[in-house]
Amino acid sequence: MTLDDMLVPTYLQMLTALSTWLGKASDQLTDDKAGSIMHVGLADDMFPLFTQVCFSCVQAREGIARLRQENPDGSIGALLEDGRNALALPRSIADAQDRIAATIGAVKTAAADTTALAPDTPVAHSLPNGMIFDLTAAQYVRDWAIPQLYFHVMAAYAILRAQGVSLGKADYVAHMFPLLRPGTMPSPQ
Repeated sequence: MTLDDMLVPTYLQMLTALSTWLGKASDQLTDDKAGSIMHVGLADDMFPLFTQVCFSCVQAREGIARLRQENPDGSIGALLEDGRNALALPRSIADAQDRIAATIGAVKTAAADTTALAPDTPVAHSLPNGMIFDLTAAQYVRDWAIPQLYFHVMAAYAILRAQGVSLGKADYVAHMFPLLRPGTMPSPQ
């Protein structure tokens, strides 16, 4: 199993789930609430939903770029700025869906390139505040790339739930249902 084998399916599953949750929000919320939900956060010092979507996309693009030893700045700069400035402009569910669709496309394109990075390859991961983490590629995938994606996706899930979107565990693990053994689905009570 390559590191890409771990990242690509995870990114595609979770970004697809996030897109589905936003579709449910669009279907379930009033026009006024759907129009403002992108600016809602869970706490005053936490980024809003639109930022969580953008940062989910950033994590996916950045993870793929780093495992290809490419500079991720070019592909994520606009997404980072969109996310950081989420409150400055009106944002819609359609805007968020566009970011997700473009990122899913980018991940699929990258997946077609079978460049494999050895798990022990050094990866330097720098943050905007100047901190730099020196990791192996395997550590980067396990300890940063996957957890960061889940953090932002789950923050988006929590915001949607807090705003009344009907989501549950089945929405979170929808990618598992094709693997369900026939005859083992509990009957509704």
